[in-house]
Amino acid sequence: MTDTQRRGRRIMMTPEERDAFLTEQRTCRVATLGPDGAPHIGALWFVWHGGSLWLYSITRSLRWSQLRKDARIAVVVDDGEGYGELRGVELTGRAEFVGETPRTGEPCPELVEPERLFPVKYFGMTEMPHDGRHAWLRLTPEKLTSWDFRKLADLT
Repeated sequence: MTDTQRRGRRIMMTPEERDAFLTEQRTCRVATLGPDGAPHIGALWFVWHGGSLWLYSITRSLRWSQLRKDARIAVVVDDGEGYGELRGVELTGRAEFVGETPRTGEPCPELVEPERLFPVKYFGMTEMPHDGRHAWLRLTPEKLTSWDFRKLADLT
């Protein structure tokens, strides 16, 4: 194992740190692929629940149409300004469409918890508003990478 690999393992977040980080952060960057393989990146709000990232997306977006054709997705959630403060998580896998499109609030057992968490986190409300424009994507990561450069201070 190289020094770089050892350092990478030391700055990885523990599962508990990662879960706390993904729960508290508000914005992620989502990368999808166009038909020609060109990436498209956009920001979204999300909730982390049950080992999955739940993304609430406009259904008439480029992201949505690209994912309908190619479900491969990469998401980065990060934080920090100075180098020694940087931390984040990269999640990759395939997006799954959950619930009706667009979401109108029809009963969907898989969405009970995401729709409880989301309005509290973003709107300070207990009921999920349905605007007829958004729907849910779930990313259960096939690969997950994390880093917390604040741990570098402990390595010196």
